[in-house]
Order: sequence, then structure tokens, then C-alpha cells
Amino acid sequence: MVQELTTQELEQKLKNGEPLNLVDVREVDEWQAGHIKEARNIPLSEIVQRVDEFPQEEMEIVIICRSGGRSGKACDYLGALGHTVINVSGGMLAWEGEVVTGD
Repeated sequence: MVQELTTQELEQKLKNGEPLNLVDVREVDEWQAGHIKEARNIPLSEIVQRVDEFPQEEMEIVIICRSGGRSGKACDYLGALGHTVINVSGGMLAWEGEVVTGD
């Protein structure tokens, strides 16, 4: 079972300055419409081709999407490859923190 984090817990970790490997797996147009400043964008549709961007020695990977579905799929895939992953439940729909737009 994949570990989950609420958006409130994520926001608190970011406010506390905790180092997080936060990945947003929404498509580029969704990302540009509004995302968490500390996140990087690797769309779910590109994750297989970009799997080398997830080195095994990295810290746990926190994954967010729009509502939790795509991030759950990304967690399943990366978890099967041996990564430690955390799914953000509720995704950006539940996010009440600051967002930035554009790239």
C-alpha cells in the first residue's frame, strides 16, 4: 500500500522548509495553469520515458496530480521500480496553499 500525505500535511512540510522531492504528474497545460512552487513537472504520460530522472538514491518522492488518481498510478509504477513514494491525497483540487502559474 502506498503511503499518503494530505495537502495540509504537505503544506506544513513546505512551510517548515523540509526538503521534499515533489513531482507534479499533471500535463503541461494543467501545470502552467497553477502549481506548487517547489514542485517539478513530469507528466504521467512521460514518466516511463523520463524514469531516469528518478535516481534510486534520491529521497522519497512525493507525487501530486489534480485529484489523486494519476499520482496513484505514478506511485504504483515508481514503487514497483523500488522507489519510496508518497501520494498526495486529494491533489491540487484539495490544495489550499499558494500556487504559481507558467513554467
